[in-house]
Amino acid sequence: MVNAVKVFKKTAPNGKITVYLGRRDFVDNTTSTEPVDGVIVCDNDYLRGRKVFAAVTVTYRYGREEDEVMGLNFSKEMQLATQQVYPSSDSREPTAVQERLVKKLGANAYPFAVTLPETAPCSVQLHSGDDETSKPMGVIYELRVFVGDHSNEKPHKRNSVALAVRKVQFSPVAGNKRQPSTLVSKGFALSSGKLNMEVTLDKELYYHGEQVNATININNGSKKTVKNIKCSIIQHVEVTMTSNQFSREVASLESKEGCPITPGCNLQKSFNMTPLASSNKSKSGIALDGKLKDTDANLASSTVVAAGKNVNDACGIIVSYSMRVKLNCGAIGGDLTADLPFKLMHPVAGAPAKGRGDATYTGGEDLEFEDFARLRRGVSVDQP
Repeated sequence: MVNAVKVFKKTAPNGKITVYLGRRDFVDNTTSTEPVDGVIVCDNDYLRGRKVFAAVTVTYRYGREEDEVMGLNFSKEMQLATQQVYPSSDSREPTAVQERLVKKLGANAYPFAVTLPETAPCSVQLHSGDDETSKPMGVIYELRVFVGDHSNEKPHKRNSVALAVRKVQFSPVAGNKRQPSTLVSKGFALSSGKLNMEVTLDKELYYHGEQVNATININNGSKKTVKNIKCSIIQHVEVTMTSNQFSREVASLESKEGCPITPGCNLQKSFNMTPLASSNKSKSGIALDGKLKDTDANLASSTVVAAGKNVNDACGIIVSYSMRVKLNCGAIGGDLTADLPFKLMHPVAGAPAKGRGDATYTGGEDLEFEDFARLRRGVSVDQP
């Protein structure tokens, strides 16, 4: 049995240029980002001395399209990097998949690799909560391959190809065994003693689709009574372009089991919740790694940065998660709330970098071509 390597393919409307991509997710390991690489096949007779360029653009939409009135514009489009593919100006060695593609596609096939800058933000989309007929908010990447005399020319649709790609992060290979824990207390006016609560997670890093487990220890040394407990997972989002910050509840559980907790009593309880994009379809502002109508879209991963850097200095849309536990002591007693941060990410699938087109390629496998335009979503997001 021969394992085929899937290769995504898209052709320009005039049929003169075809782009082949071995992967559509490009991994940021906090110190560098994998180049956006692939192979183009072009008709040399059609070029007539013109050049072929590959450019990666990012669109940062931080406001709704329907609110753009009186000349306002809530999006920024930037061309991050450009490479001249033909005639080639790159001296880098092609990957194994690129070599196989060039060998299979013939003399008019040319490899390319566009390197993204270190500060480029990760791909994130904000769910609008409706049918998403307008342009999605968030950070959207696109690879454009076009024919022209200069790299800064505006591409014509007939002789260019646009493909949606993503810049993603995966969990660090060296897992952290630390168990996050926090202890909060609350005193009450005109009453002695304090209400104490300790919240502990079984680990700091969770994978998408994995159950988050919290253990809660409550010691009621006050004169008040705890009426119920609410545990929720909160997604925190910061839109850096506008310095806008907001939070969304992506999973919650409320319990009166073991309550009321009267003065002098203790309680230990466990809460288990699984944060999923599919259970938040009606909520606006949820940060996702793709479109919610795609069956394998997930909540956006936690933003991570290189050691020694502050995550608040990151660009684009910064995403983080926390476990929030709230004890309700009635209308007069108020609430005691604890927030415990944790990370939610994708695992590295046994390779130095998941999604790398040639990470496990040995050179003896067949290539399976898939039409990019007809593909709803592979391992990455596609735009209509």
